[in-house]
Amino acid sequence: MYVVATPIGNLGDISLRALETLRGVDLVACEDTRHARHLLDHHGIKVPTLALHQHNENAAADKLIRLLGEGKSVALVSDAGTPGVSDPGARTVAAVRTAGFRVIPLPGPNAAIAALSAAGLADARFLFVGFLPAKVGARRTAIQELAGVDAALVFYEAPHRVVETVGELAELLQPQREIVIARELTKLFEQIERMPLTQAPAWLAADANHQRGEFVLVVSAPPPREGMDAETERVLATLLAELPVRQAAKLAAEITGQPKNALYARALELKAQDL
Repeated sequence: MYVVATPIGNLGDISLRALETLRGVDLVACEDTRHARHLLDHHGIKVPTLALHQHNENAAADKLIRLLGEGKSVALVSDAGTPGVSDPGARTVAAVRTAGFRVIPLPGPNAAIAALSAAGLADARFLFVGFLPAKVGARRTAIQELAGVDAALVFYEAPHRVVETVGELAELLQPQREIVIARELTKLFEQIERMPLTQAPAWLAADANHQRGEFVLVVSAPPPREGMDAETERVLATLLAELPVRQAAKLAAEITGQPKNALYARALELKAQDL
């Protein structure tokens, strides 16, 4: 089975190897057959397709395994980019490998890497987060847990949630950080803007067009953490011995007057050291 990365917008961004592979397989398993047919027809490829999405992935994977057992070759694609990366495909790959068949990756377009390449951030590391939870409480919790990660953060976001998500990033992450907002990558209305994180909500609000399209959000790594004084460390460690991380950080902030986000990040570090 071939795992084939396909364009995230511009249909010309497909590799020669991908085209050769798609022409040569017996079946293309795809997230949306209509979407895949558009790509295949554009390149004159007449190969049968099979829907494989998050709601039918297990059953579709079984069909692929039967075909592979008959000696057929199969290509796996998603609607855009690389299958299994914030898209269906990972369970299929696992099932095919477990069944004893070879899985061959064909690298290509990826929205996160495209955004990073144009971001101009000098951070040595990045963490691909993908989509944050849709529910507000879970999303805020996830962002708070990411505040202390010493790396640039890469998110995917949909247009109907981007305002809320960017607002919460600006509220919950360190104000010294920057954000790169990349929307509609490789498409007609592609836009890539870099700005201080605190200015991002106003930028989105300034023009309704800024809120349209599919988004990649890249937030720079946090600033170097200033050393925490010994008394604050003692208070935090004492509370951590009795309380969950979030409660310990909140109470330590009330006792010491130190920023809650910094205390939360340090509490996570201390917990990790105890594991």
